Amino acid sequence: MRQYLQIDTPIIMSIVATSDVTPPEQQISRAAIEQAIHAGVERYFNDCRARVPAFIRRHFHYPGAIATNRVALGWDMLRAPANLLWAPVYALACLVKALSKKRQGLSWLYRGAERVPAGFTTRVQQQISDLIFVELLNDGKEGQLLENYLVEALEALYARHACEAADHRQFIRAIEPLVADALSQYRVTRTASADITNSISCTVLGAFAFQKFTPGGIGLGVVLASMLAKTLAARDFILGETVGHWYYGWFPPEPSWTVTAGVMLAVMGALAGFAALSGMIFDPIQAVTGMHRRRLHKLLDHLERDVTRSTKSSFRPKDQFVARILDAFDLIRTGLL
Repeated sequence: MRQYLQIDTPIIMSIVATSDVTPPEQQISRAAIEQAIHAGVERYFNDCRARVPAFIRRHFHYPGAIATNRVALGWDMLRAPANLLWAPVYALACLVKALSKKRQGLSWLYRGAERVPAGFTTRVQQQISDLIFVELLNDGKEGQLLENYLVEALEALYARHACEAADHRQFIRAIEPLVADALSQYRVTRTASADITNSISCTVLGAFAFQKFTPGGIGLGVVLASMLAKTLAARDFILGETVGHWYYGWFPPEPSWTVTAGVMLAVMGALAGFAALSGMIFDPIQAVTGMHRRRLHKLLDHLERDVTRSTKSSFRPKDQFVARILDAFDLIRTGLL
């Protein structure tokens, strides 16, 4: 059995403190209260994990994946591109927070980085986080399902000692920010997944369509700009277009920066639009490969640890940093970094 609870845990102390107001002969030891909370929390999260496979089948396999992602039609077509452009800034802010969190004299830097928003919340992100909260964490019931588990465990404990149960509502109020922050971080993974999807799509498209290694939108834009420059030059070749294609096949022209920039913007715009709806294609793939399952289990593991050990959310998925590494590789590959 995993032992997460500690008597000095701030959240648990909110319940323990209320038990101290009962008469001494009816008071229950802190260890007994701790054990009751542990049992309730562990049983709750085990039941949440048992609901993960059915949750994935409903919302990330076909036809559920279509229903989950079709809400992207509309303003998400603008929010998704904005999030992709903002994602490197937010990833840098997260890195700054991690480096300055425990450094003396850098608290101002930590506070500044903490105020950097994650970006726009798309309808798809909001829908998925709502589904996780309602179906996965609360089994479709109103209110906090964890409260029911906690009440049941504490009532059984206090019934055995014939005394009045402690007020558990402080515990529920204390964990609400943990759940909200964890779901916010899960929404960030959707933007990162879309960015990773774009990188993979560009690589596959470049390999099969152009026999080029294009690890991102920038690399694909450079290849397309070169092809466009070759086509335009061949069209204006003095000996005709056919000879021009042959000549520039051996001596390819260098595209102007205006052509390169224009093609890159067009490619990035197309990729951003694709990112808004890419979940229809890649959510089922992630479901089959187990990525959704691992991500949801990681979310639940961190929530369980946070509820029983601290008052700070520790769920910080690494997807966004993987996406930034791929972006940096794309820039290096095209010689822009």
